[in-house]
Amino acid sequence: MISTTRSNTPIVTGMQAIPVAGRDSMLLNLCGAHAPYFTRNLVLLTDSSGHVGIGEVPGGEGILKALERVIPLVVGTSIGRYQGTLNGVRASFGGRGGVMQHQVTNEAEAAVLRQPHEINLRLDNVVTAVEAALLDLLGQHLDVPVCCLLGRGQQRDSAPMLAYLFYLGDNGKCDLPYVRGGTSDDWYDLRHREALTPSAIADLAEATVARYGFRDFKLKGGVMSAEDEMMAAAAIKQRFPDGNVTVDPNGAWSLDEAVAACKGKGHVLAYAEDPCGPEGGYSGREIMAEFRRATGIRTATNMVATDWRQMSHSCLLGAVDIPLADPHFWTMEGSVRLAQLCADWGMTWGSHSNNHFDVSLAMFTHCAAAAPGEITAIDTHWIWQQGQERLTREPLRIENGAVAVPDRPGLGIEPDMKRIAEAHALYKKVAGGARDDAIAMQYLVPGWTYHPKKPSLSRI
Repeated sequence: MISTTRSNTPIVTGMQAIPVAGRDSMLLNLCGAHAPYFTRNLVLLTDSSGHVGIGEVPGGEGILKALERVIPLVVGTSIGRYQGTLNGVRASFGGRGGVMQHQVTNEAEAAVLRQPHEINLRLDNVVTAVEAALLDLLGQHLDVPVCCLLGRGQQRDSAPMLAYLFYLGDNGKCDLPYVRGGTSDDWYDLRHREALTPSAIADLAEATVARYGFRDFKLKGGVMSAEDEMMAAAAIKQRFPDGNVTVDPNGAWSLDEAVAACKGKGHVLAYAEDPCGPEGGYSGREIMAEFRRATGIRTATNMVATDWRQMSHSCLLGAVDIPLADPHFWTMEGSVRLAQLCADWGMTWGSHSNNHFDVSLAMFTHCAAAAPGEITAIDTHWIWQQGQERLTREPLRIENGAVAVPDRPGLGIEPDMKRIAEAHALYKKVAGGARDDAIAMQYLVPGWTYHPKKPSLSRI
């Protein structure tokens, strides 16, 4: 006989939106140099069964205010009807995704907003923060990991990660409160010391292998000339012949520069991430397609295919082999849905990242675990924060170049409220609006300003 008794699905009883800050290194990129601190926004949900769910997304007052605005739409809802809750959040902003209305107030913010992967006011950021926390609660209620609730369910037991390497500025040339490096060759030490040569970049790669066991490496470009950055990629490949290496200049190279630097370098590059961007009246997708045809090297992007409409144009043009679907910008379910499309269309899925805490590390892990088909090792900035920052009691660990799916329900992590309070206190002390990478860069190059087609440090 089938029982007609209905189990009580927990109800969301509380929601907190908490801005937090953590420490960063002087990481160089096309936009300049990372400041000593980065910011993120957390969402903590409690439910009627006593569980706590958590989500993490990019920082910024715009996202924070939007999250605070939707609290009445989330509290009181059933975690089993989370899709309806998320649709209600979308509807409250008048749409299903895209960028929320925001007035750009300074040149630095305008430079950030010109790069889709850096936009910090997307509605999907708001949705993802709530989504992650709701999925965490639902997984705990059902006693299953979040990856079992995404797409076709869990596809793998671990998520491959890559060593995300940066050129490092000399933080001794400024009076900003960076952590200063010592003299050892340990990763925790090297990540705070200047690294501007191919040999120094290869040393960073070697240190990450020793600590994390990586087999995949990505160099953030847009700092030196295309030729110099390819020399650094080659130095990594020479040090680790069986490793997979890529470079990401954020579209800084012209098409001619990108082709000249990369043609015939298929033995060095596993793929090229956004090697070139819009120029001469042609879109970034059109230029990327020309690069791909001219070099035969696979392309990845988090700049020219950052939503479904852009993705459709990229596929029609043959511009992209590997869309990097950061779940913080696509939502967790959207990122996995794109992975399903990639699997069915013979493409490869991956994910981009920004600076993040260990909550995001868990979110990345579950999305990658649910992604079917071929995936590439996914980005993570966690290696730049681990050891000095954490917001959970036992952060997931990168071992042998991968993160194992935790054998615990939900996201498999437990918020550490003491550490969250400390990170919130740091935010109140150091947060200053939109991230401006020009400030630190001007210590290295007086009068420096951003240019989308000029390397930030070695401008010729």
